Amino acid sequence: MSKGEWMDISLPLTNHVRTWPGDEPFVFQLSATKEETGSANIGCLKTSVHTGTHIDAPFHFEEQGRKVHELDVNVYVGKARVIDATGYEMVGREELEKFDLEGAHRILLKTMEHNQPSVFPAKYTVLREDIGAYLKEKGIVLIGVDCPSVDPVDSKTLLAHHALHQNGVLILENVMLDRVEPGDYELIALPLSIEGADGSPVRAVIRKL
Repeated sequence: MSKGEWMDISLPLTNHVRTWPGDEPFVFQLSATKEETGSANIGCLKTSVHTGTHIDAPFHFEEQGRKVHELDVNVYVGKARVIDATGYEMVGREELEKFDLEGAHRILLKTMEHNQPSVFPAKYTVLREDIGAYLKEKGIVLIGVDCPSVDPVDSKTLLAHHALHQNGVLILENVMLDRVEPGDYELIALPLSIEGADGSPVRAVIRKL
């Protein structure tokens, strides 16, 4: 990846993209063909807003939390630091203290050596509850992870989600970082302006600074 060149770090939205267990799978199909309409192909899609690369709005886990259309889009655009956290089962204050986070208002955690878009991981790195307060201390407003969630797949308390929210840190999940080297990048990961939604798919792209 050369400086100045944008790199897509989104999971491709195909009919085989991995889906949260029990969630609405992604399906794209033509609802009408050019032959049928006489003028154009018309596509239709059905999906959970948490399929593929996506953001979580606080309303996802807080009944009174902000919804997608109420979020500040500036949080999802700007300098981001990629941190190589491969090998850790959990990441929190203790683990992040080993990395230089000064001046990083957004961080992307690389935890997978091989990220397979169509395979839901049997095991993935999750975040500790104490990460929220630590990121607030460092002035970080967005954390991105390369796995399906910041909490375990069977969690009902969603402690990491709540800790991040309570400390003003928004969440980006399911980015693809296995081909990305640690360092500073410019990030664009804008959610769709879906009124009332608890999350949104994004197309996340980065380029070296």
